[in-house]
Amino acid sequence: MAAKEEQYYKKRVNTAYFTSLISITLVLFTLGFLGLLVIHAKTLSNYIKENIGFEIIMKPGVKEAEILRLQKQLDIQPYIKSTEYVTRQEALERLKKSLGKNFVDFFGKGDNPLLPSIDVRFHAAWANNDSITKIEHQLLRKPTIKEVYYQKSLVQEIDKNLNKISFVLLVLSAVLLVIAVALINNSIRLTIYSKRFVIKSMQLVGATRGFIRRPFVWKGMLQGFYSALIAIVLLTAVLAVARENLPELKAVESPMMTGAVYLFVILTGMAVSGFSTFWAVSRYLDMNKHKLYF
Repeated sequence: MAAKEEQYYKKRVNTAYFTSLISITLVLFTLGFLGLLVIHAKTLSNYIKENIGFEIIMKPGVKEAEILRLQKQLDIQPYIKSTEYVTRQEALERLKKSLGKNFVDFFGKGDNPLLPSIDVRFHAAWANNDSITKIEHQLLRKPTIKEVYYQKSLVQEIDKNLNKISFVLLVLSAVLLVIAVALINNSIRLTIYSKRFVIKSMQLVGATRGFIRRPFVWKGMLQGFYSALIAIVLLTAVLAVARENLPELKAVESPMMTGAVYLFVILTGMAVSGFSTFWAVSRYLDMNKHKLYF
């Protein structure tokens, strides 16, 4: 009879541990998924901004040597990510690709009214209307530059929408973090609840509080670590599927940032599980033995 009771007790403990492990894994997976979404949104934001630039149209008659000299001056500026010199012929070829060969035939054979230009791309921090406007005014002072062209409304709209998305994701991250801590804490407390009699028995035979807590806290941290590893495997699988279906993701993916999210998931799992176990065990150590049955 005693053997059956012991077997039943072990089964309940193992079931509680497994349930807690799965619960913590799902919470950490959700938290990690949102973390990946946040960092990829930031990376995507920078990618979009760094592909926003403007076209510097040169005045007629400006020599190629002067254009190349200007390009070199731009390349050393801290706000410039890249520049590309576009000759008159290259500009015409681009126009043919975008509008069609027939559309540009009215120019006449051998006649090319297009002017050479320099395409400029900015670093993300400078890709906003205020910074671009200042740079535009500085460039227009140069005697070789005819005009600077860029879509002001597009830059403003992208900047505004990206700020809104970043704010929403930040709020969601904060809310989910609080929920994750609460859920993990609840799962740990349910696991410790099934061992409350063991904790009280150890205390009654003279074991110190630290001696009793130590193995439980260590096991709780291991549980958080194992849950985090499972969550990371699931996140990696999700990323692999996303890369296959969204090839563009490779252009904005950052292995360093992804690794930081994985590390955050591990540390969060271990820290929250460890602290939750510590407080749950302390609760039963301070509890009157008669209340253990309620």
